[in-house]
Amino acid sequence: MKVFHLITHFDLGGAERVAANIAESATSGIEYHVVEIMRGRSAYTPRFINELRSANVHIHRSVVPDINWHFLVQRIAALLFPIRLLYIMLRWQPDVIHSHTETPDLALYVASLVLPKSLFSHTRIVRTIHNTRLWTGLDGVGCRVETFFRCNNASIAISDSVRNAYAERYGVEAPIINNGVAEEKHPQTFKPLSADRINILFAGRLEPQKGVATLCNVLKRLSADQRYFFTIAGDGSLRQLVEQTINNGGIDETPLTNARLLPPVFSLASYMASFDYLFMPSEFEGLSMLSMEASINHLPVIANSAPGLSDTLPPDWPLMVYNNNVDDWAKLFANYLPTVNRQQLADKAHTFAVEHFSVRKMQQRYEEVYNNKNV
Repeated sequence: MKVFHLITHFDLGGAERVAANIAESATSGIEYHVVEIMRGRSAYTPRFINELRSANVHIHRSVVPDINWHFLVQRIAALLFPIRLLYIMLRWQPDVIHSHTETPDLALYVASLVLPKSLFSHTRIVRTIHNTRLWTGLDGVGCRVETFFRCNNASIAISDSVRNAYAERYGVEAPIINNGVAEEKHPQTFKPLSADRINILFAGRLEPQKGVATLCNVLKRLSADQRYFFTIAGDGSLRQLVEQTINNGGIDETPLTNARLLPPVFSLASYMASFDYLFMPSEFEGLSMLSMEASINHLPVIANSAPGLSDTLPPDWPLMVYNNNVDDWAKLFANYLPTVNRQQLADKAHTFAVEHFSVRKMQQRYEEVYNNKNV
């Protein structure tokens, strides 16, 4: 059986991580391929490619540059993709095409319109829904793409929150296969850390979805609290806001002495044990890989009660604030966090992650779908 995963690019990302984790399955009789729609070009790209090749996964690079500028570039990539897919269909005759996120979803939909239907007659279409919000600003396009996936009975949700959000918007309840994560076998020490302080990590895209505005408000509120040190690792459209907050967010608009901004950290899971807590004020998620990786690596998560984020943590998780209320965040940091038993929380989260988010379980359930068995 030949299974082709379509991802946006060979780069750092939750959906890309899921596709790689599935494709690295050791199940015999399945040949995995991973295809990028836009050509990844970050420092992480070679590592991602080498990881796939080490697991005997076939990779297919794109010639369309990955330009994070406008939906127009993604649409151009989607319009050009049928040419590549025609070659793939004729050369390899995939048994399964598995799409991840909106750019590959759109590319596959466009290909289905322009390529002969006979090419897909023996190909199973699978699509993972990775987020609770789809097609923002592209409602018309989104409705047509979702009709295509509904007709192919293709969609699989990664969490209860994703399934419920999709059903509310499109009227279809997708089956659920939870994402899987693995415990880091070779932890590394993150340098430098702030000695004698509680080290808080914020990692991810600096975009509105990740609660960056809330992060900045919390940094301002805690500007005089030297019990904490925040390491912010990421990049994105709100990078300037974070820089301004760190440079001018203290008392009398002085630079913060308890926060720093770094570029994205690759192989982040291997460094998680160096920190005391992971701070995630996300507005929404699909099923947060970052939160699950933190829990399985004994790093407690301080989380907003966002759909797709709360699903990754044990019930009644005490390090959670509702609706990103900044006053509640200030109380949690000022009063609760310094007194809590961190190790007990880390153990509780680890146990929950191991029980619910196994990589092998995820691989086996998707392979049942590929074999046309019930999820």
